[in-house]
Amino acid sequence: MELRESSQFNADEQRDVTLNESAPTDAVKVETVNETHTDEPVENDSPLTRQLILERLKTVAEMDAAEISSDEVARLKQQYYLRRSEENASAEVNTEEAFTITSTDDREEEFKSLLNAIKEKKAAYRSAVEAEQEHNLALKKEIIARLTELSDDTDNVNRVITEARELQAKFKTIGEVNPTNSSEIWKQYQEACERFYDQLKINKELRDYDFKKNLGEKELLISEASKLLEEQDIIVAFRRLQVLHEKWREIGPVTKELREDVWNRFKDISAQINKTYQQFFEERKARERANEEAKTALCERVEALDFSTLSTYSAWDEMTRTILDAQNEWKKLGFASRKNNNILFARFRSICDKFFAAKAEFFKTMKDALASNLEKKTALCEEAESLKESTDWAKTTNRLVAMQKEWKSIGPVAKKYSETLWRRFLAACDYFFDQKKKSTSDARKVEQDNLKTKKALIEELKELETKDLDRNELLKSIRDLQARWQQTGHVPFSEKDKVFKEYRAVVDRLYDSLGSRDKRKNAENFSTKIDEIGDDTQRLYRERERVARICDQRRNELSTYENNLLFFNSKSKTGESMLRDLNRKIQRIKDDIAELEEKLKLIDSKLR
Repeated sequence: MELRESSQFNADEQRDVTLNESAPTDAVKVETVNETHTDEPVENDSPLTRQLILERLKTVAEMDAAEISSDEVARLKQQYYLRRSEENASAEVNTEEAFTITSTDDREEEFKSLLNAIKEKKAAYRSAVEAEQEHNLALKKEIIARLTELSDDTDNVNRVITEARELQAKFKTIGEVNPTNSSEIWKQYQEACERFYDQLKINKELRDYDFKKNLGEKELLISEASKLLEEQDIIVAFRRLQVLHEKWREIGPVTKELREDVWNRFKDISAQINKTYQQFFEERKARERANEEAKTALCERVEALDFSTLSTYSAWDEMTRTILDAQNEWKKLGFASRKNNNILFARFRSICDKFFAAKAEFFKTMKDALASNLEKKTALCEEAESLKESTDWAKTTNRLVAMQKEWKSIGPVAKKYSETLWRRFLAACDYFFDQKKKSTSDARKVEQDNLKTKKALIEELKELETKDLDRNELLKSIRDLQARWQQTGHVPFSEKDKVFKEYRAVVDRLYDSLGSRDKRKNAENFSTKIDEIGDDTQRLYRERERVARICDQRRNELSTYENNLLFFNSKSKTGESMLRDLNRKIQRIKDDIAELEEKLKLIDSKLR
């Protein structure tokens, strides 16, 4: 009974109705936010094939235009061309397959045809909707014009009231108009109705009844809106709020005294929901930006890995763990923006695929190499077993030693054969050398004589430590004794390491004493040289550059020796001796570096 207004409904009240009751049209407008974003495709290991995408597109093409989702069509199109790119990329390694795909795949034309059909159907639907909205707008304008005419006709009240009610009922049955005209046409309609109420001066009792009824309905809407504040799903709450606003607009005015209060209560609740709704999407966009940055950084980190230098199983295993860790990290990250999420996933997937393809190629190559090494080492085992009974001690010894060196030069074999082959080869070699040792027992006396000779040489070296000889004389004596040591034959095996260790210790001390002398003299000469240069900064800089270059060379040598030390096998006694020599060389290089650094400090002090 929206037309039952009182004769006391004056012009001021009409203006209040116009301002307040039409307010929801503008006040509750909220920008439509892309709520379909949560439907973006989930990354998984089983993407749709092009055929399945095509079948789904056929189904979509058969749907009514109003039911077709543009987002779904766009997503199907994106997935289709992504699958096509992946198929073409995989086909590039097989020329025949690539030709087949290019020449026989007619799904492309059908796919494009379906897209065009959908596009045309949607366009036709939009045109029909727009035409209908224009028609509805014209009908509503006619009703507003008629209501305006009726507001001036006060002679036939009963007839006018009936017609006005029919016009109002008809206005509500007319469909939607274009959103750009919706607020204005509703405002005009409200103004026409309010003018009609004012002009006809309808009975106050009827107007009060309408006001009371409208107030009850609006209070109910306010109550329903308040409940939406507790709704956990803000998207659902926002959609329901839009429905409540539509209902609010359909309800007539309330008394002037309550009009502003009622509207403000409803508006405040709407503002809270709208604010929460906006915050939800802003927070989601922030999360998407953070996820996009994290995914981009992860892609860059994985792309920076160099697979080309990996040459061992352990290196590939370590890199595999790195890639798998990166994949697990990727899974923990949320979605990026719909625009970039699939692009980033394709980028990350590409580098992972590249790694695993390179790994497969390495293992295939290594499988062939392991088989070749197995064949070579098996041949050495067979040759060693054929020579182990030989009594041609010299010739066979040389051959077995050469075979041992060749064994070391051959690469690894599969782990399940490695230990067995090595024991087989070692057993053949040990058997021959044991037989040789038994046959050369007469050589033991010679070894004892050699032991006495070497002990005497050690004593002579010790005496040199007590003599006050000049550098050249001391160096000549040391070298003479070392030459005699080298000319002396083998000693008993049980004494070999002990006597050599004692000999090596004395020689090292002697050379260390020579080195200390040289270092002191070197330092004195260098200090004198720097003093002679004086304040000539150009010469000082050139000298510093020369010393720094030598220092870098020594550091590189040190790094090389230390790396070699990591791979050095010191299980044998010979290996232990070589390890000691290597450690001594490393220490000498460290001493040289320390001396060079002191020289740099001296030059720097002059340059300050």
